[in-house]
Formats: sequence, C-alpha cells, structure tokens
Amino acid sequence: MFRKSLSLLVLPLLWAGTSLAQTAPTAFNQPRLDSLLTALDANHKLAGTFQLTQNGKVVYRRAIGQEQPGVPATTATRYRIGSVTKLFTATLIMQLVEEGKLKLDAPIATWFPTLPNAGKITVDQLLHHRSGLGDFTRDPAYGQFMSQTKTQAELLAIIQARPVDFEPGAKYDYNNSNYLVLGYLVEKLTKQPYAQALQKRITGKLGLKETYYGGRLDARKHEAASFNWDGKTWSIQPETDMSVPGGAGAITSTPTDLTRFIEGLFAGKLVKPATLLQMQTMQDNYGAGLMPIPFSDKQGYGHFGVIDGYRSALTYFPTDKLTVAYCGNGISSGYTVNDLMLGALAIYFNKPYRLPNFNAPTLTEAELSTYFGTYASTQMPLKITVTASGTTLMAQATGQSAFPLTPVSKTQFTYAAAGLTMDFDPTAHTFTLHQGANNILFTRE
Repeated sequence: MFRKSLSLLVLPLLWAGTSLAQTAPTAFNQPRLDSLLTALDANHKLAGTFQLTQNGKVVYRRAIGQEQPGVPATTATRYRIGSVTKLFTATLIMQLVEEGKLKLDAPIATWFPTLPNAGKITVDQLLHHRSGLGDFTRDPAYGQFMSQTKTQAELLAIIQARPVDFEPGAKYDYNNSNYLVLGYLVEKLTKQPYAQALQKRITGKLGLKETYYGGRLDARKHEAASFNWDGKTWSIQPETDMSVPGGAGAITSTPTDLTRFIEGLFAGKLVKPATLLQMQTMQDNYGAGLMPIPFSDKQGYGHFGVIDGYRSALTYFPTDKLTVAYCGNGISSGYTVNDLMLGALAIYFNKPYRLPNFNAPTLTEAELSTYFGTYASTQMPLKITVTASGTTLMAQATGQSAFPLTPVSKTQFTYAAAGLTMDFDPTAHTFTLHQGANNILFTRE
C-alpha cells in the first residue's frame, strides 16, 4: 500500500550549547557516509539508491541491494516512487491554474458530480488533503484489488462508496483519494492520459528520460522489483497495478531524475515563482504536494513515498541548494528511510552523529521500565521524559517530538541521527547525556 507515505524529518538537537553552535563547517565526510550505507547493506536494513547534489553537482551517489533477484542494483536502477508522485501531480495542477484552465476554489462537482460533497470540495482542498473524502486505500478490499487493472470509473465508484471522514475544509487528513482525483482532473483538462501530460509538461521540459508513469515491471528497463527482508532472505513483494495509484503514486524514477525535477521546480522551469510560493504555503504542515522538512536550523521541502516494498524520499534545501534523493526497493525492521535521511544530513553538515549499532541487545519491557520518568538537570532548563513504545525506549524533550533510543548495552542508549548518547545509572536514577562536547547529568524527579 502507498498511503503511509508521510514521515516528518525532525532532528531533536537537545542541546545547542556553545561547543556545538561554534563548530565551523568542514569538508563533507564521504567515507563516513559510505560506512553508513555499507552497514545498511551488510545488515539487510535498506536496499536502493541514494544521492546528494549540491548546487547542481552530484557530491555522492551509491546503490546498495539488488535490482532483481540475483541482479545487483546500480545507480541506473529505476524504482517506483509512490507518493513522491503527488508533487508531480500538484505541479501539473498548478500549471493549469497558471494557464487559467482551473481555479483553486472551483468545486469538483464540475468534473466529478457523483463524489460525496462534490459541490463543497474545492481543488485546493484536494491539494492540501482537506476534502474529507474516504481514502480508497483504506477500503477493506484494497488488498484484493490493488493488483488488478482498474478504470477511472471503477476507482471513483470505490471512493464514492466510502463514507466521508469529515466536512470539507474541517481538518487535514492525508488521503490518497485526493491525489487520485487530481490526476483524473489533469486528464480531463489536458484531454490527455496522465502519462502524456506528465511527459509534455514536466519530463519532456526537463529532459527526464527515466521518469514516467509506470506499468507492469520490466526488468529489461532496469526496473527494480521490491523486497522485504524476512530475517533470512529478501522476499519479493506483491506488485500493485499502476492503474490503481494513478496521480497519487504511479510514477517510476531514479534519484538523479528526481533531483533534476525538484531543482527545476525551484528554479522556475515548471511554474512561476509566485506559484511555487503558493505550493510552499502550508496548511497543517502540508502545502500543494510539498511538505516542510526541517533539519537542525535548515528548512527543506519535499515529499516521501511508499508503495509495495518501495520507499522514496526527496528533499530540497533552497538556502544550501542541496538536494537529497533516495529511491529504494528493500525494507526491513529496525531502520527507516527517515533514519537514513537524518544520518546522511548529519554527516553532510558535520553534525554530531553516531553510526547505528545493529548488534544491539534486546531489552524486555520490564527492564526498560526501570528508566521511565521525567528527568531534569541543573546544567540546563530542558526536561526529558523517558517512556517506551513496546520494547523501544523513547525520550521526549520539552517542546520536542519523541524519538527512539537504540540500546548499545543494557544501560547505554543512542539516538544516532542526533549523535546523542544517554548513559543510565538505574541505582542513582540518573542518566548522563552526551552530545558533541557536552556531558549533562539528568536526575529523575
């Protein structure tokens, strides 16, 4: 399924003290990033292609894992990108708005009169996931029909039969039906199949030869199968028929092409600057196909994607002119694409970072519970609450999101993305937080 495609990139730098704030940037540590990718490959955590591009120049590119069973992936391997497709669809819609063929406040009843609340739902609400339409990927039968060829009429009927979730505009709820409908709207207004509109309006303009509306997987085109690591081997995952995700998730691409796409978008090659600013205007942290993706003190924009065993991520940091792109086809437990993005950015920007330890001990819930509580320090005003989610120890600092801690031993835990280590003393009910040159003692209240 491709609906679980959003993942906020948040780095909880708990202590921005003098020693961190005054650290001067140094050269990109490529061997360290290589070590991270090598560890992920050796421990069967991810499979795919990762690329960093700064100011139009590729500074790092590497493929790990396999393209097809027994065939190693290369940097030319093509992957399904899932919901990163939504940024392409939003761009097509905003082009039509610029051309005067569409208004953002237009009710969708003009084109889709049978959909629930069609007279109330606007194009803008579809773009920002505020329509209230039922998500067709949450249909109980989705697992059965996802591999079947479906027509526009059939999929609209499925959406029509779903109960509405809320009144249009009432709130944000990420929903694939919104962008499926927007893809159909592109077809109605351009009088072309989505694939042709995509080629004419985006890929053709930017010379993206490896980006297109997907079909049945074709190994001759170096299209990757998707896999899941089951603890012993990489097993092939079921294949979604690309007639189903449409404008919400049907595009195939590579990190190189995704980089050219988002750089072209921000360079004004696809929409006007004022239109791009509209796309970046957030409603509940979602713009028009763009998510805000912060890292430390930097602000990026992009999208994440999931479909079958594929995972993708695309982020552009305008101030640094840095693009981070990942397309993957292998998933496992204990590590995510979000973790990779955080780790790679920390390494690139020379932030404190500890490589993940995949040989960590497993602690029981009872063992973890000895660390639960809220801790305070006389050295800084921040408080940290320690809890657990299942068998994963969690920490949450004042005003920040909770983050997972990885055990190095039964008393030492790390959060690699922030270069953070917490050494617990269960007898004294304390822990020492190590981050950069800072060593801060916290005591349980």
